[in-house]
Parts: sequence; structure tokens; C-alpha cells
Amino acid sequence: MRKRSIIYRLITLLVVNFFYGFALYAGPSPQLLHRAERNLTRVIVHDIFSPPVASRIYLYANAAAYELLVMQDKNYQTMHGQISGFPDIPALKRDEKVNYQLAAVYAFFKTGGKLVFSEHLLTDSITVILNDFRETDTLVYNNSIRLGQAVSDSILTWSLTDNYAKTRAKRRYTYSKQKGKWTPTPPGFIDAVEPYWSQIRPVSLDSAGQFKPVPPHVYSTDPASLFMKEVKEVYDITKKLTKEEILIASFWDCNPFYLNTQGHLNFATKKLSPGGHWISIAGQAAESKGKNWQGTAAAYMMTSVALYDGFISCWDEKYRSQYIRPETVINAYVDEKWRPLLQTPPFPEYTSGHSVISAAAAVVLTAVFGDNFAFDDYTETDYGLPVRSFRSFKHASDEAGISRLYGGIHFKSAIVNGQAQGERIGQHLLSKIKVNR
Repeated sequence: MRKRSIIYRLITLLVVNFFYGFALYAGPSPQLLHRAERNLTRVIVHDIFSPPVASRIYLYANAAAYELLVMQDKNYQTMHGQISGFPDIPALKRDEKVNYQLAAVYAFFKTGGKLVFSEHLLTDSITVILNDFRETDTLVYNNSIRLGQAVSDSILTWSLTDNYAKTRAKRRYTYSKQKGKWTPTPPGFIDAVEPYWSQIRPVSLDSAGQFKPVPPHVYSTDPASLFMKEVKEVYDITKKLTKEEILIASFWDCNPFYLNTQGHLNFATKKLSPGGHWISIAGQAAESKGKNWQGTAAAYMMTSVALYDGFISCWDEKYRSQYIRPETVINAYVDEKWRPLLQTPPFPEYTSGHSVISAAAAVVLTAVFGDNFAFDDYTETDYGLPVRSFRSFKHASDEAGISRLYGGIHFKSAIVNGQAQGERIGQHLLSKIKVNR
């Protein structure tokens, strides 16, 4: 028995040492990148960034991580030469040893930190996560941090040329006096969000108006008009919602600034942005598929571009058509006491932002992970909602779109035409940007 026990312990020791050695060789898993992504999302929620601005933060942070990791893998391509103006980031000398995973996470945090308000929250996160990189070689650690900082600096310099700062200095948005044009809605009557976002430099698009959708229906109060038929559709559907439809609307609400009103007291409930939900889906898919560091970073990067360009294209149309919201029309001509299930967001109706960016992200993720990629989406569990299962990314995208009708904040044509707009953006992105060689 004693001999058998000794043999057993020796075998156990060999197995443990084998896997321990393998872990040292392979380095930390991409879980550290997923953790970094989730921490950035938490800060974006905390700081209450609008959906378009949130997409910009995701873009640059993920570009920094991706560019570092492709330095290590010839199977992946840099964005330099594929994206107009993207910096040519020099790698370290061949004789300098680097942990590229460490450098990528550091670059991700340093880039994201400069784009949020609460940078100290990310500083706390990076301190914890970097402890998981158990480097024994101080030189490797310092080289990695130095390279991560250099890549972050290059990406942040590129970000300064996207016109974001100029749009901060624009005059206040002036509402149109024409009938059928958008005006702020209850309960907060909040000013227009990002009315000049179409002036932000796109990544894969040639211009903000490249995939301009067909115009919305002409405004008319004639009951027989196409416009009033859509108004009636919203009203009728929202008056008899099923439990499943209410759940769908709530699951895809993604309102970063839900305004609660209790008498004279107003306070906000912070939630995930639409882009943050799709970033979460990309991460869940990468984990489910067992993607390595480079594959995970590529999924995040491509999804970020789809979201970023999707919001630019959508916002270009929103402030071109300045289309009225269902709540305004229904209260004026159908039922003054009617309220939508979801809170109407503070920007024009056409096209549906959820529909555009969800369709664009679904096209890209389908290309990365394959068609009919079934997955469970647990993104909203932090907000008290159950996990939802989807047959494919398109299935999820379609549900995200129709949720806006159930929520009472969009007409059907804004959803359908927005999905077509997003699909074209996604397909165009795939034709211009390649991550794999």
C-alpha cells in the first residue's frame, strides 16, 4: 500500500508539474482580456456615456489591444494600410523580450482610461489584473509595459483626428418647427444627444452618408396615410403585449440614462448601452468557441468597428430626417394618456439605432464565428433579467430590432430599413478590413 501511495503521489506531481509548466509557457488565458473588457464596460455605464460615444471608447481601446497581439501572430493582419490614417506602430527590436498579452491588456486599459471620465476606476482594475501576469523576469515585464504604453499613445494620437473634440464645441442643437419633426419627449424632455455625430470620422465607411436609407414615410395626420397606419400599428401592438414581448423589450432596452421621476425628484438608473450589449455578446461567443488571445481581440475589434460605423451612419440619417417619435404623435392624435413601455430616448426616430448597429454587428460576428452559431446571452443578468438563447447572431439582431416596436419607441419602417442599413455596413466592413491573412 505504501509503495502504491508513493507511486500515486509521483504521478500526481508529474501531472501537476506538466500542466503548471504548460501554463507558464502558454501564459494567462484570454479571460484576462475579457475581464478588462467587462471592467471598461462598467466604467462606461458608471460615467453614463451616450451610445455613440460609448462605441468610440470601445473602438480605440480594442484597436490598441488588437494591434499589440497581431505583432506576435503572422496569421493576423494589422489595421495599418486597411484603415485610412491608422498609425504604423513600430514593434520592439527582435532581441527585446515581450509578453504581448500583458502589453495588450495594459494598452487596452491605458487607452480606455484616457477616454472615460472615471479613469481611476480603470486604474484600480489594471492593478488587480496585472497581478495575474506572474512574470519572474523584470526585464520582460518592463518591456511589455513600455510597448503597451507606446501602442496606446499611437492609438490615442490617431483618435485626436476623428473630429470628436470639434463636435464638443458646436452650438446647441436647434429644433425644427415643421410638423412631423422630432421634439424632446417625456419625462425629462432631454436635449438632443450627439446631433453632430455624423461629422465624426468613420473607420470602414467612405462617408457617414454612404449607406443612406430610403426616406421615412411622409408625415400626415390623414388616417389613411402610410404614416398614420404605422402610428396605429405601434399603438395597437403596445396595448396588448404578451409577457414574452415585454421581456424582449426589456432585455434589449439598453438605455444608459433611464430617468426616474417621483414628484419633484428626478434621478437616473444607469444601464448598459446597445453597443455594450453587443460587445458582451462578442466576448461570450469568443469564450464559448475557445478563441485564443488573437482571435478574441479580433472579435472585439471587428465588433467595435461595426458599432462605431453603425452609429455614425444611423445618426447621419437621424438628424437629416429629424423624424418624430411615436410618443409625440400618439399623445397628440390618438391617446394623450398613452405611454410607451420603454422610455423614449432623446434623439430623432429614424432609423432605429438598435436595428442598425445590431444588424452590422451580427453580420461581422457571423463572419467570425460562422452562421447558425447558437449561444446563450447572459448580458442582462446583472440588471435582473434572465438569460436568453439565440439560434444565431441574426436571430439576436432581429429580436433587438423588433424590441423597439414592442417598447413603443420606433415605427416598423425604422426597424426594417435600419436593419437593411446595418447589414450593408457590416458587409462593406468585411470587404474592406481583413483580420486573417
